[in-house]
Amino acid sequence: MGNFLAGKVVAVTGAGRGIGRAVALAAAAEGARVVVNDYGVSTDGTSPTSEVAEAVVKEIEAAGGEAVAVADDISTMAGGQRVVDVALSSYGRLDGVVCVAGILRERMLFNMSEEEWDPVVATHLKGTFTVFRAASAVMRTQRTGTLIGFTSGNHQGSVSQANYSAAKGGIISLVRSAALGLHKYGVTANAVAPVARTRMSAGVPMELKEIGEPEDVAALVVYLLSERAREAEVTGQVYTIAGPKIAVWAQPRELRAAYCEGSWTPERIADFLPGAVGVDPMPMLAQLAAMERAAREGSRPNAQ
Repeated sequence: MGNFLAGKVVAVTGAGRGIGRAVALAAAAEGARVVVNDYGVSTDGTSPTSEVAEAVVKEIEAAGGEAVAVADDISTMAGGQRVVDVALSSYGRLDGVVCVAGILRERMLFNMSEEEWDPVVATHLKGTFTVFRAASAVMRTQRTGTLIGFTSGNHQGSVSQANYSAAKGGIISLVRSAALGLHKYGVTANAVAPVARTRMSAGVPMELKEIGEPEDVAALVVYLLSERAREAEVTGQVYTIAGPKIAVWAQPRELRAAYCEGSWTPERIADFLPGAVGVDPMPMLAQLAAMERAAREGSRPNAQ
């Protein structure tokens, strides 16, 4: 047992399998008492069972740690509140929440149904909000705490996962909003965009040049939950970790601007915009072209 998180209480959603499980185990190994939340569903969000959360609690206890299971659905306000309430009733405080829970329902945008859109956005984006909302109220009173959301490189866009990409982009904006709104209360908020071998990543239709294991991601999360990260004033950031690689994403900012005298008209914009303001090329379009070439050649494309 380490002591990087000694004395802290941490709640982790989606902690029954994959990255969430690795985060829960790593936090416990570093001295945290852990609330293990998992609704226990398959990758498409169906067939819930409470057994997976209980199994991780047993792993933590067998290693000498302390943990409690919560099998609630965090896409509901009551479910997010219960995760926080269990932390308080079991351990008396809450120092960090890590929202990993997520599902996939792939479909091209022009074929996507409401039943494929709503549950994905509800699990990823609303599920992060419900836990952040309940946790932030406690942390504001404590004047300390850490919120961690899980996003994805797919926040840049996706061919067949518009629901997932939209939710992951929303999580980044939610994290930045939390960082701004809670800064004066001593609460930090960050996002992690992992690249690791999990149930979800198994279906990626390309070879990933940079990919790691759930344990790599857990190491970053433990750091972000720690006093070392608070001392370094790490907040409002998005980090990627992929095996040996760790990277920070840029903050949103204007790239180029131009001004006119008087008012813009469609004609003036058509004459002016392409040369003076231009575009910021989408890296994902180049990847898509590579995927299409590989498909024609019968090979599997590489991705950065």
